[in-house]
Amino acid sequence: MEKQLNLLKVQCLESISKINNLHDLQELEVRYVGRKGELTMILRGVKDLSADQRPLIGQLGNQVKNELDAAFAARKLDLEKQDIAKKLHDPMFDVTAPGPEIGRGHIHPLSQVQQEVEEIFNSMGFAVMDGPEVESEYYNFEGLNIPGWHPARDMQDTFFIKGKEDKKHGRMVLRTHTSPVQVRTMEKFGAPLRVIVPGRTFRYEATDASHDTTFYQVEGLLIDKDISISHLKGVIKEFLTRLFKKEVSVRFRPGYFPFVEPGLEVDFSCLICGGKGCRVCKHTGWVEFLGAGMVHENVLKAGGIDPKEWQGWAFGFGLTRLAMMRHGIDDIRLLSGGDLRFINQF
Repeated sequence: MEKQLNLLKVQCLESISKINNLHDLQELEVRYVGRKGELTMILRGVKDLSADQRPLIGQLGNQVKNELDAAFAARKLDLEKQDIAKKLHDPMFDVTAPGPEIGRGHIHPLSQVQQEVEEIFNSMGFAVMDGPEVESEYYNFEGLNIPGWHPARDMQDTFFIKGKEDKKHGRMVLRTHTSPVQVRTMEKFGAPLRVIVPGRTFRYEATDASHDTTFYQVEGLLIDKDISISHLKGVIKEFLTRLFKKEVSVRFRPGYFPFVEPGLEVDFSCLICGGKGCRVCKHTGWVEFLGAGMVHENVLKAGGIDPKEWQGWAFGFGLTRLAMMRHGIDDIRLLSGGDLRFINQF
């Protein structure tokens, strides 16, 4: 077998030196070192050799294969250079002609809107915070004034992580909102505080054109002394006016959220009809946008802040819904479907 390997190497190297085009070189490579090539067939017989011959022949076989692979690679590079040289001297070949356009990626529409939201709030003095997507039951619920017996949990069908439980903070769960970062940020930085928290959230939803199990939210939190709802209204109005680049009116309605008191639903004037009423705003002139309110004292206490000294407000809105409104997207599933025909429009 040693003689076979050495003879095959000599024959193959000689044949490589005589090849003058890439097509023949590829055929020769398949013939000698391909999956069913001559070298492969010889090496399959190594298993039938005696125990003392097996490692010697195996080592020689690997050496021959490496030499042949290197020879094929070197000849291929040489032939490619020859082809390029011929084309450069061809009078029909224009070296100044532009090559094929290289496709370039771009930022996803969700990320585009998120970056713009962050820039607007940054300019108003808000820091951008982040937190874990796999959250403890305490931070996702209890720390936000939603104890285990509270019916508000029924509004957030939840993905719990099987077999994962924190001894101090309970079961682990895919976060259902970005609100847990409120408590984490208060614990870390105290007061005063001015932050937004964009991020991905998860809920056990029946998927349709307007609902999905994965979506993005933006949480806002401001804590300081002598803070009132009027500050919230001013910030939201300024944010929407900058975002949509036109004057936007804001209205508050009573709403319920366990982690704020009082709770508010915030609408803004419909940009499609200018507040006159259309199908988009259901002929009301207003578009429902976010939930908000003054931070509940239990949430402040969970974050280690004295509610007698500090006040604050919080808000949360769907970044995914905002992107859909911004671009007129009528199906939430398109944003995470990976269809390039859709993504390349933005």
